[in-house]
Amino acid sequence: MPEGPAECVTLTCFRFEGALERVRQFGRMGLDRRALARTPDIGFHRMMGTGTGLGFRPRPDFGVWTLLACWPSVAVARERIEAAPVWRRWRARAAEDATIFMETLGRRGDWGFETPFARREPAPALRQGEKLAVLTRATVKVRRTAAFWARVPAIEDALAEARDVRFHVGMGEVPWLHQVTFSVWDDEQAMRAFAHEAGPHRQAAHDARERGWFTESLFARFAVTGTTGRWGGAALTF
Repeated sequence: MPEGPAECVTLTCFRFEGALERVRQFGRMGLDRRALARTPDIGFHRMMGTGTGLGFRPRPDFGVWTLLACWPSVAVARERIEAAPVWRRWRARAAEDATIFMETLGRRGDWGFETPFARREPAPALRQGEKLAVLTRATVKVRRTAAFWARVPAIEDALAEARDVRFHVGMGEVPWLHQVTFSVWDDEQAMRAFAHEAGPHRQAAHDARERGWFTESLFARFAVTGTTGRWGGAALTF
């Protein structure tokens, strides 16, 4: 039997400039949740804010907001992101926006008691020339928040110096307690060098496991299959 199209996962980032636009967008985060859920063909989805610094600090950045969504195919994803009301409203007021299109390579763990990001079977591999995207999500135990966030500045500094990372943003649904990281790498080797070689990220990951910092965690890998829009004043391309 012919294999159907792969599920497409998208991450759209919006940047808003000026105090009025940022306040208006903060209000839209509540108003647009039902509209987002009613978007035709949308599967698992999340509306998230971001942090300051490189995006990973706990202090919110009210200028950058994100929409993460799963779709039955890349063709549907492109159509909906162009025409769906929530994307259109946000895009109309944003100073810039960009979307990354992805296919899931693998994932483990859950997100809010859901299991998102379907993959093909057998599991696909990264194709020649494709970039690797990595998403992590964790629910931090309240009593472990101070220990967790104390590690973030060193990890952020290491990420800023990492070779072969093309894009990164830190996001969250609930400040301090729900942390999502997203990054795009040249290949698996580059990502593993950052994550597993001796350094602040490896030490923090070890401590999180050994000391039980999280009540829930998820790790997912994706092949970047396309991009659209502008970010940082230039077309987003990898």
